[in-house]
Amino acid sequence: MSASNPAPWGSSFRLVAAEKWKAKSAAMGRAVTDALVAYSRPLPGMRVIDLASGTGEPGISLAAHVGPQGSVTAVDQSSDLLAIAAERARNKKLPNFTTQQADAHQLPLAERTFDLATCRFGVMFFSDVERALAELRRVLKPGARACFAAWGSMEQPYWQTTMKIVHQHAGGAMLPPGSSGPFRFSAAGSLSKMLSTAGFQDAEESTQNLPWAWPGDAEEVFEYSCAVSAPFRPMLERVPAGQWPVIRAQAKAAIERYRVAGEIRFGADVVLASGKA
Repeated sequence: MSASNPAPWGSSFRLVAAEKWKAKSAAMGRAVTDALVAYSRPLPGMRVIDLASGTGEPGISLAAHVGPQGSVTAVDQSSDLLAIAAERARNKKLPNFTTQQADAHQLPLAERTFDLATCRFGVMFFSDVERALAELRRVLKPGARACFAAWGSMEQPYWQTTMKIVHQHAGGAMLPPGSSGPFRFSAAGSLSKMLSTAGFQDAEESTQNLPWAWPGDAEEVFEYSCAVSAPFRPMLERVPAGQWPVIRAQAKAAIERYRVAGEIRFGADVVLASGKA
């Protein structure tokens, strides 16, 4: 990405970004993935559905846990991202991992099919969360848990050193009014309340501070954040081209404060929530 306005967001651009950064992105998100897997308590033989799976996590990790007698169905709207997920699963020799292109609001799956559901950083972006959660509950067996990871407050290092700095130059709204943004469930109790509203029982949540470290330099972190942060595209596209060198310099200085040896160690406040079908 040049110093000019970042490239327009689209399926091909998203795929290029996902492919370019998949290794370092996976490394940065590993602690969140591990925390969600541990929280979901997978058992051998379970049938799992992973919503908004993207390039495959936590579905791939879960496939290893449920073993050959179990299975994981990774669901996402993007066939391009699911193709990356399928390749990763093949490389790890996990034939029990399959993909299904679908909209979470209308799953082409039979009711009472799955023993467990997971969703990592996806629930915030459903256009009609209550409907999507009710649809997820439909395909779960009675008593099966649905487990989610969502972003906590924007007032944390990763966002403050990237999108917050861009916003200082772009002005206007950081996110489109009424949009489904990443911080939709940052308020304590909001995600568990939504689970209850959608019919889940014993809804609970907690916020944890987890490792969130980029194995590289500050310039990479900023380029990555701009490349994959789809909800912020309208704001990014408002930035005058001449402002990007200044923004990059400010972001680099802010990000560097979190450097420890060869890593940028931010930490991340993440909401973990669950309910029973």
